[in-house]
Amino acid sequence: QVQLQESGGGLVQPGGSLRLSCEGSGSPLSAFNIGWYRQAPGKAREAVSCISIRNDFTRYADSVKGRFTVSRDTARNTVYLQMSNLQPEDTAVYFCATTTCYDGMDERYGYRGQGTQVIVSS
Repeated sequence: QVQLQESGGGLVQPGGSLRLSCEGSGSPLSAFNIGWYRQAPGKAREAVSCISIRNDFTRYADSVKGRFTVSRDTARNTVYLQMSNLQPEDTAVYFCATTTCYDGMDERYGYRGQGTQVIVSS
């Protein structure tokens, strides 16, 4: 069993940057593909990005390509989402979860964090 805890959200102006962290406990995150998802009020959940178990593959939604970067620090048991050039449409609750990654993104195994709020506003 693994517990996931996100951090790093906050209020940022358009064009700004944030780095989200997804820290695992209970089990090594290296045993899972880890994905980032987001949900804005009144909108469906969106798959944002994922990183594969072997760190040999990453996937990004078209809406964040070139602006977001996902990475993994195995020693810290943490997965990061570096977000740059943030725009108001990026406003959402971001959460990390165990997921498929090589063949598309879909949550698997039921491990998900509580989420961290990102607000992009001037």
